Amino acid sequence: MNRPVQPLPTPAPVLAPHAPLPAWYGDEDEHQRFLRSIFDDTAPDYERIERILALGSGPRYRRKALQDAGLAVGADVLDVGIGTGLMAREALGLIGPKGRLVGVDPSPGMMGEVGIAGLELLQGRAEALPRPDASCDFLCMGYALRHIADVSAAFAEFERVLRPGGRVLVLEITRPASPVGNALLKAYMRTVVPLIARVVSGGHDNARLWRYYWDTIEACIAPEAVLAALGSARFTDVRRTVDLGIFSAYTAVKPA
Repeated sequence: MNRPVQPLPTPAPVLAPHAPLPAWYGDEDEHQRFLRSIFDDTAPDYERIERILALGSGPRYRRKALQDAGLAVGADVLDVGIGTGLMAREALGLIGPKGRLVGVDPSPGMMGEVGIAGLELLQGRAEALPRPDASCDFLCMGYALRHIADVSAAFAEFERVLRPGGRVLVLEITRPASPVGNALLKAYMRTVVPLIARVVSGGHDNARLWRYYWDTIEACIAPEAVLAALGSARFTDVRRTVDLGIFSAYTAVKPA
């Protein structure tokens, strides 16, 4: 007796974090090659420039965001898009010696600048995390959402690797709602910041990176779309808090 053929599940539609940017790349393959190249090339100067631009406030903000999101002593943490370890350093200070942190990033150059002894680093992307199911208590991503290919796929992976009751924190820069504020931030990010980056590092790629940053911020999907995507990934208690009108912290919980 012939059994009816079960239809294949319909793939979820891709939710890109921003509209295509043809000034920087063509298709998605070229996009990924561009990202690996520019992050590898700028990694040695990244933290020095970030400290100047944030006026030294970055560690304090990251630490408070992690605390507010519920990061606890002894937690198993997965830092997605670990970069040079800016979020990881604050997380390690909160989880203490009984905790554990694993970092994932597609850029070997960035991970080569982490410099934290004994930390497990894995090359990989948010849409296909190289970690087992239910393997962490807390997942964080600091300012890397704009650099992935599919927000929905990434959030599904976040849900997969978190244990029941696990928490997620995504930090991102959001375009100001005010036209005046948007114009001021655009001028700062596209003109002032690249100039500072070039003076501090002497490297052309550093200036390009920060101009590219603004273009991704300007084209990024609305916060409401990020919140909806977290909800669609079966997270609960989905929230967004905003500082200075531009620094967004998205938090959510995997149901127990």
